Amino acid sequence: MIEIQNVRKSFGSLEVLKGIDLTVAKGEVLTIIGGSGSGKSTLLTCINGLEPIDSGKILVDGTEVHAKSTDLNKLRQKIGIVFQQWNAFPHLTVLENVMLAPRKVLGMAKADAEAMAVKQLTHVGLADKLNVYPTRMSGGQQQRMAIARALAMSPDYMLFDEVTSALDPQLVGEVLDTLRMLASEGMTMICVTHEMKFAREVSDRVAFFHKGVMAEIAPPAELFGAPKDADLQKFLAATH
Repeated sequence: MIEIQNVRKSFGSLEVLKGIDLTVAKGEVLTIIGGSGSGKSTLLTCINGLEPIDSGKILVDGTEVHAKSTDLNKLRQKIGIVFQQWNAFPHLTVLENVMLAPRKVLGMAKADAEAMAVKQLTHVGLADKLNVYPTRMSGGQQQRMAIARALAMSPDYMLFDEVTSALDPQLVGEVLDTLRMLASEGMTMICVTHEMKFAREVSDRVAFFHKGVMAEIAPPAELFGAPKDADLQKFLAATH
């Protein structure tokens, strides 16, 4: 599981995480909602160790992410992260993009890496795009390729940071469908999203972040149906 204990994080004088406490169980889907600047995305990069924390602890399966003794590269193999921007290598085909990390990081043999890449690209509905270059694909297809690339490392946890926010509205659905599929297969996921319908449908719990604080966390029916926090009530009213 992922355990977050009293985590604080500032950028200069701006405190973006103000003592976050949160535990995400194996197989759970947690979505995080809230306005921009509420600390949602920062939390994901802290969980993955891409961003240091000022105080508190983050534990992934009992390993303290920010301890000096922790091998972050090894830990990150367990935690896939997909960002708003897909950052593909344009000179490599889709297949080569997905094969790269298993070969370089895991030291997988070429045939094994290729088999894994084909499997994951097929999984996200891109079996017909293996030899295409990323620039020839739609944004939604590129984002699904980024998900396949993360899955090719066989992670235990997946973090998704606003993965649909850079997409045209008509492409959002295909990426959300991919996330729904992963959720139904039992992947442990933390999704930062502004897609309320998606949060309502796939989450075991939804957390509302406001000004660096986790103001409310509850199952979706409860959080959307009977929000207790005044800022959450305002936020939901504005998103309808």
